[in-house]
Amino acid sequence: MRVEPDLRAWAEGEAANACWFADALGVPPEVYGRDPASLVPALQDYVSRVPFAEFEQSDWITLHADLMSYVADHLVRTYQARWNVVTDDTSPSGYRYVIETAGRDGRHRRLDPARLVGEELSGPPWRSRACWPAPKPRWG
Repeated sequence: MRVEPDLRAWAEGEAANACWFADALGVPPEVYGRDPASLVPALQDYVSRVPFAEFEQSDWITLHADLMSYVADHLVRTYQARWNVVTDDTSPSGYRYVIETAGRDGRHRRLDPARLVGEELSGPPWRSRACWPAPKPRWG
């Protein structure tokens, strides 16, 4: 049974999670609400101390979800971006949520925050030999 996307609930949930994440890292909601970039120093401090080598799958999923929420919420608050739903035949649901906005050049831009964060978390310094297999060389 295919479930139809609820764009409003998704957008509200992601914004709430980003605000909760900021608060959990010591940035009060009213400060984060005025300036989403206020989370960056706390996020850098958190990432510098997190024991990636000890992460279990659930830890990676939580980190991915929190970072995805923050990236998307920052774009929404700073650049008037909006959540949208696009068809994706590779997804079990048949769709995915993306962020869309107009660039400074007026061109339409689309970003999939889940894929962006996933790509960033798949490489150093995030990758720990204890958590991930060593990458295969691209040559020879």
